[in-house]
Amino acid sequence: SRLDARTVSVLLRHCDSKLLFVDVFYSDLAVQAIAELDKPPILVLISDEEEEEGVADVAERSKFCYSYDDLVERGDPEFNWVRPVSEWDPFVVNYTSGTTSSPKGVVHCHRGIFVMAIDSLVDWTVPKNPVYLWTLPIFHANGWCYPWGIAAVGGTNVCLRKLQTPLIYRLIRDHGVTHMCGAPVVLNMLTAARDSQPLNSPVNFLTAGSTPPASVLLRAESLGFIVSHGYGLTETAGVIVSCAWKPKWNLLPASDRGRLKVRQGVRTVGFTEIDVVEPSSGRSVERDGETFGEIVMRGSSIMLGYLKDPIGTGKSLKNGWLFTGDIGVIHGDGYLEIKDRSKDIIITGG
Repeated sequence: SRLDARTVSVLLRHCDSKLLFVDVFYSDLAVQAIAELDKPPILVLISDEEEEEGVADVAERSKFCYSYDDLVERGDPEFNWVRPVSEWDPFVVNYTSGTTSSPKGVVHCHRGIFVMAIDSLVDWTVPKNPVYLWTLPIFHANGWCYPWGIAAVGGTNVCLRKLQTPLIYRLIRDHGVTHMCGAPVVLNMLTAARDSQPLNSPVNFLTAGSTPPASVLLRAESLGFIVSHGYGLTETAGVIVSCAWKPKWNLLPASDRGRLKVRQGVRTVGFTEIDVVEPSSGRSVERDGETFGEIVMRGSSIMLGYLKDPIGTGKSLKNGWLFTGDIGVIHGDGYLEIKDRSKDIIITGG
């Protein structure tokens, strides 16, 4: 986590957290975060025997009621699972970055998360038994729903603690990684490394967030990364726009391919509609690639709303549409291109 103790404390209080799983590396942070809470959550410590060497003794171990392994051992194998009454019941709360204001708790339902998990596989054409490397934080917008998606196709998850270029390349080689996601800054790290060498086999890389430079995309392509570019928000639970690549574009010069690939693209199959509208009139802008407007959208994975924030929910959700605050254009072929993000933040490590 890159959050400080105060921010973690605010989030725990806001969502009325009852149970908190804590990685041993963040035990000090967790103890500090709950110090100011009137009703602190139960703390469960997640140990890591392979990585704990050199880590200071866990602060105030008495604060932790269980270890994760102990909790699993105490479980009841005959437990009768309580299933949701409705597919629209809340499933998860994800917090926004909070760079310009307090983080908002984005509430998603079971239906939306299920649709996004399946949509993420279909749009990226993920086969059975992929090997997925987690350079994207699992807890940032649910890791774009790939924790569930990769499990659904019997994939292997390869995790890393530190975002280091040599380590990433080693894990790709040692585990035969086939897929990975990350912000453009991660892609830039991999392409800018002095010792970067062409991959032994292609690796699919899905990137979203700030628009990656065309030069980075082309350099990644030369190293063997098959880069897909998309767009999504915490409020959509994952990537809902992707730059659907047309085979004929492979015949174009590199400069033209780069220009096309930096566009965010068209809606994914599991989503309903994306548009760019004039803020004053609400009318769709001209599809000329030049007329700016606000990006709006509607679809199955749109959030239910912001937790305990009806005013914020009302400003963002209007008549079934999510008003993103992001600025973009629509090209003549229907492809979306973002020109400005309302929250241009790059999150690489959680």
